[in-house]
Amino acid sequence: MAKHIGIVACSAEGAALCYRTICTEAPLQMDRHMHPEISMHTYPLGQYMLHIRTGNWRGVADLMLSSANKLVEAGAEFAIPPDNTIHQAFEFVLEKSPVPWLHIAEVVAEEARINGFSRLAVLGTKYLMVGPVYPSILKKFGISYKIPSETEREQIDKIIFDELVNGVFEEKSRQYIYNLIQNFKEQGCDAAVLGCTEIPLLVNPEESPLPTLASTRLLARAALKYSTEAKR
Repeated sequence: MAKHIGIVACSAEGAALCYRTICTEAPLQMDRHMHPEISMHTYPLGQYMLHIRTGNWRGVADLMLSSANKLVEAGAEFAIPPDNTIHQAFEFVLEKSPVPWLHIAEVVAEEARINGFSRLAVLGTKYLMVGPVYPSILKKFGISYKIPSETEREQIDKIIFDELVNGVFEEKSRQYIYNLIQNFKEQGCDAAVLGCTEIPLLVNPEESPLPTLASTRLLARAALKYSTEAKR
């Protein structure tokens, strides 16, 4: 028996990647064609953005909690939010959540620790890159980090919201991200956090100048592990 996973989705592409990762990797731990029971609920990304743009993180938390409550009704026993930015509302979510949650930045930081990475380049939405989600977690793990310049942050944000969340993956955008990662390598970073849920769909780890920490896939794997180990 595996625990029922509840995916609190925000953007379609990121949630789909998380779902696919769980389903395709589960047979290696379970059996052929097997994966834990999974339910997903999402409000439109636009509803989230209304709150994110104004810094209303309690409003973001309300959406996340509403999704979680619906998932609990469907039988979910814990929740995962495959979106880095909305983790800024995490503390408000935990105050009222009916189930445990896995935190995407903690999963990424643990993977960095296991691999001996000590200085990370953090890429994501502009809200994430200047927000507290990764700084607060990486500090606990003794890991330092760097973020892009303001101009670079704006360009990454544009790529995310004009292209990636809409399922558009342009080669010029791919090369832009690779160039940024190369610059961070030259600045002493030893790995890059793909901290937008959709960036792992754009970046090929084999082509990246630095090892990558694909937050979406790492969260999916952590959920799979938690699900399958929790009831043994």
